[in-house]
Amino acid sequence: MRGEVLHYDEDQGFGFITGADGNRYTFTRENLRRQTAMPKGTAVEFQAGGGQARDVFSIAAQAASPAADAATSAAPAQANPAPAAVASQAQPFGRSAEPAGPTDLWSYFWRAMTGNYFNFAGRARRKEYWGYCLFWTIALLVVIGVGVFTDVQIGNFDSIEMPVVTIGLFGAFLLATFFPSLGMIVRRLHDLGLSGWLCLLILIPTFGSLIILVFALIPTQGRENRWGPVPAGVSA
Repeated sequence: MRGEVLHYDEDQGFGFITGADGNRYTFTRENLRRQTAMPKGTAVEFQAGGGQARDVFSIAAQAASPAADAATSAAPAQANPAPAAVASQAQPFGRSAEPAGPTDLWSYFWRAMTGNYFNFAGRARRKEYWGYCLFWTIALLVVIGVGVFTDVQIGNFDSIEMPVVTIGLFGAFLLATFFPSLGMIVRRLHDLGLSGWLCLLILIPTFGSLIILVFALIPTQGRENRWGPVPAGVSA
């Protein structure tokens, strides 16, 4: 798969790639086919699997000709600014490294239900998590309202019949939002530098939900971590 380097930290030996499929993949120094500079914006080829990029190599480096190398060595005056340029490209690994996009509450909810539907990688800031929860609750109330209104019109509340429409719509809504909701919890945990597997705590009756609630209230980790850069819109 083709992609583009978002960041590669030479000292820590890990970075991030945006693939042609729109997903973001992590990679380490061991995943590089050859040791070479990977500044932000470098076009690469890689093998994707489990959210990680393997066998990564630079397309530009592969296509470089000996003539181009000779021209580079013949111009040492132009080679000196290159490290500074590479550093300036790698520097926006913090807040500005996140792809630009609307950061209002509705946009967070809409992206969770569309582009991030099965996304369990990356990070979700506190505002993104609660924006999703807000509109999820509003949508749930609308669905229940439609179900109750329909059951009333049918007459299900005037007899021993169960409010089947309300129950059916409620169940369908929960199923439709299961993966976005789980992904949001996992990305919120990543944002705190924690493993996404901690989402399994929610299976513990009562206490599990309270623990997840506490995690959801903790501010964003103010630095990049293994799951990505600081989300866009977070002030240092």
